[in-house]
Amino acid sequence: MYYHFYLFNLHISFREFLAVVGTEKARSSNLSCEVTSDVRHDKSDPIVDITFADGERLVMKGANLTSKEMLSAFTARCTAKDPQAQDGKKK
Repeated sequence: MYYHFYLFNLHISFREFLAVVGTEKARSSNLSCEVTSDVRHDKSDPIVDITFADGERLVMKGANLTSKEMLSAFTARCTAKDPQAQDGKKK
């Protein structure tokens, strides 16, 4: 998971998303997940760029989305890729 943001223009929704995915519980759910941040000074909009193990990417522009929308998109993509979640839907 890679995210970049302009320090003085950090949108509330972006902060909320980072707070949720940065919790100890969330980070311990996938120990192979790497989180990289890039603080920029170019007044750019915040971006979360997630690359999954299969190479698929999810890019979310924090200026255009609420934290709920970002979490929903991230959760939906993770659930679609989780074999255990798929087995639970089939039953």
